[in-house]
Amino acid sequence: MSDQQGEDMQDQALVPTTHFGYQEVPETEKEHLVKGVFSSVAGKYDLMNDLMSLGVHRLWKRFTVDLARPRPGQRVLDLAGGTGDLAAAIYPRIKPNGSIVVSDINPEMLAVGENRLADRGIIAGVEFVEANAEELPFPDREFDLVTLAFGIRNMTHPERALKEIHRVLKTGGRALILEFSHPRWPGLQSIYDLYSFKLLPRIGELVARDRDSYQYLVESIRRFPDQETFKMMMEEAGLERVEVFNLSGGIVALHRGFRMD
Repeated sequence: MSDQQGEDMQDQALVPTTHFGYQEVPETEKEHLVKGVFSSVAGKYDLMNDLMSLGVHRLWKRFTVDLARPRPGQRVLDLAGGTGDLAAAIYPRIKPNGSIVVSDINPEMLAVGENRLADRGIIAGVEFVEANAEELPFPDREFDLVTLAFGIRNMTHPERALKEIHRVLKTGGRALILEFSHPRWPGLQSIYDLYSFKLLPRIGELVARDRDSYQYLVESIRRFPDQETFKMMMEEAGLERVEVFNLSGGIVALHRGFRMD
C-alpha cells in the first residue's frame, strides 16, 4: 500500500458517519439521501402511510391532535409537515386568529401539502417553509405548540432537532412527537417483523413502484431508539414532564414534553 493510499484510508476513517437504514453513510450525505426518498414518494405519501400502518395512522394523528389541545389564537409549528394532514386537523382549532407554519426539508412534499390544503380552503393563517429541523429559521420562544409526525427518525442529528424544538417553544409550550417505535405486546414483534421486512417492500414495489424507498423506511424504523431512550433524549434537550403514550401495542409511540423555563 502506498503512503497516499494509507493517508486516504485514514482520512475516510475520520469522516463522521451515520445510518441510512441499515447502511452506514457519511453524515454529509444523509440529508441528500433522505430528500431523494421523499422526493420519490411525495405524490404517494398518504398511500405510503396507509400501507405502512394499514390505515391506522389516521387514528394515531387524531390522538396526537387531541392530546396537543391546540386553542384559538395559538401559533403552531408542524415540523416535517409533509402533505399537511396534521396541519389540516389542527387548523380548525386555532381559528379565527391563530396561525400555523408547516415546515419540511423537502420542497416536493411541501408543494403537495400546500396544494392539498388550498383545495380544502385552508389558506389564511398558514405558511409553508422549507427548512432543516436541525437549524430552524425561527426566533426563540415563537410557538405555543410544535408537532412532528413520522419525521424525526429520518434526521441526521435528531438531538439537534429536539434542542431546536425546545428553543422555539414559548414557556409553557408543548412538543408532541409521533414516531414508529418498538412493540411492547408479547409476540407482536415477530408479526411486525414479518409484515415490515417481507410484505411491506413488496407492496411498495407493486403499488407504488418503489421498493427501495419502502425498504429504507422499514430499516429506519428499526434503527430508531426505543421509547425510554427517546424520552431521555427529549429531557436532555431541555423538555420537561415528558410522557410516553404507546399506540397499537407500541408499534407507534407519542412523546409529549413541555418547555417550562
